[in-house]
Amino acid sequence: MYIKKILLFIVLLGLLIAAFFAYFVYNTMFVPNTAFNNEKSYVYIASDDNFSDVKNQLEPLLKDLDKFEALAKRKKYVTNIRPGRYAILKDMNNNEIINSLRTKNLPVKVSFNNQETLEKLAGRIAVQIEADSLSLIKAFKEEAFYKAEGIDAENILGMYIPNSYEFFWNTSAVEFRAKMLTEYQKFWKAREAKLNSINLNAQQVSTLASIVHEESKQIDEQPIIAGVYMNRLRIGMPLQADPTLKFAAYQLPQYDGVIIKRVLNIHKSIDSPYNTYLNRGLPPGPIAMPDISAIDAVLNYLKHDYLYFAADAKRIGYHRFAKTLQQHNANARAYQSYLSQQGIMR
Repeated sequence: MYIKKILLFIVLLGLLIAAFFAYFVYNTMFVPNTAFNNEKSYVYIASDDNFSDVKNQLEPLLKDLDKFEALAKRKKYVTNIRPGRYAILKDMNNNEIINSLRTKNLPVKVSFNNQETLEKLAGRIAVQIEADSLSLIKAFKEEAFYKAEGIDAENILGMYIPNSYEFFWNTSAVEFRAKMLTEYQKFWKAREAKLNSINLNAQQVSTLASIVHEESKQIDEQPIIAGVYMNRLRIGMPLQADPTLKFAAYQLPQYDGVIIKRVLNIHKSIDSPYNTYLNRGLPPGPIAMPDISAIDAVLNYLKHDYLYFAADAKRIGYHRFAKTLQQHNANARAYQSYLSQQGIMR
């Protein structure tokens, strides 16, 4: 009888231990453990992060970090950290959180508009993916890469087509560059017939589009301006594009920090291959990153007889077009008078 009581006690103790263990496992794995009220929060795990770094990010998001860590050790997550961007949904339990951190690296939308320089592009991208500005600049300017792709130094900026793209957050600078090259090739492959029809290559179109874009942000006007420049190229007339003078000036130390609001005759004498008053044809490369609208405006330029245009003082942002120099000079004088009235002298 005594032995039976001992056995019964052992059985009951075993059941209690099993019940406690089951409760502990259930409480550790399956009880919601999030501490935020939003529908979701994001965790960004860098390529060199360890489990301690992950815990630091999770600490304000979880009710019980110790239980999460206990399960993470049991599931060997602590030695299998994977970089990326991960979503933690409201009321997720520890098991779901670990499974998410293991397998659900979420892409991010990376967007950039017409950046003026590679440095500005790097700064814009660096706030959207893990790669920092320095590594991006290094990748952007790697001469061997661009030479292998037939792109010279003056045209590197044109390889980056402003748009929205999908990347994983932990994308490296080199991986970003590689995908942008693929997107660049796809972009121009889709426009190959147009390129052939206007007898320009992709780099030349990007260069001209950068000038068109700097001349006008009005999408409905860009094909007209592109037509003017195509007419000038066709007859061998200098492009005489004021934005190229600004670009040339900004390369000079005396213009560092200066904003040119009014192009003057002094700018027309700047010794630079980008000075399209002194040099015929297209400059060596883009003066900025053109929008897709400007690129398509060049590819689909409007055929007309205009050779000149000047800013329209009555429709700010638009231009007045002319077929003769006499008409153009009258339009130009009207706008110069407007600038003087506004006190814009340089």
